[in-house]
Amino acid sequence: MTSKAKILCFAGSARRDSLNKKLVQIAMQAAKQAEAEVTFIDLKDFDLPMYNGDLEAESGLPEAAVKLKEIFLNHNGLLMACPEYNSSVTGLWKNAIDWVSRPLPGEAPLKCFSGKVAAIMSASPGQLGGLRGLVHVRAILENIQVMVITEQLSLPMAAAAFSEDGLKLVDEKKDASARKIGEKLAQVCHKLQG
Repeated sequence: MTSKAKILCFAGSARRDSLNKKLVQIAMQAAKQAEAEVTFIDLKDFDLPMYNGDLEAESGLPEAAVKLKEIFLNHNGLLMACPEYNSSVTGLWKNAIDWVSRPLPGEAPLKCFSGKVAAIMSASPGQLGGLRGLVHVRAILENIQVMVITEQLSLPMAAAAFSEDGLKLVDEKKDASARKIGEKLAQVCHKLQG
């Protein structure tokens, strides 16, 4: 790992106009302003089959999983906006986490996650803003040795929450909260690396 905060940013949604992709980009800008090096990826660009131990045993990790693991390994922070599907995480997000968690030959278990710091948030057109799903996201990450900062944001009624250009939240307090999460993640990563 490098001595600089390198933060990987993504959403747990494949939708082109995902509210969560918009939200993570707002927090990402604040992380960048806090002098972190940030990378945004779209999980839909990684053609991953559903995790299957038989497939892994027969063929090893799919090429897309190896590529995604490499990206994770090159970052010490994770900034994620995770939609809530049926009160939990999305299949897309969980499948990516499951594939990345699989060790390559000679690699320590959970190498892609151990010692990393994460910030989590969610956006939803509903009243709770994805809050129930974040409980599961936090539990999963902490169980695979990721430290999740306490600050989080669930954005309710998100279909009407963004400015016309999508670059900020209409509610100034919520916009400040999203940006504070990106900034705080960068600060924690800097301290742990420094």
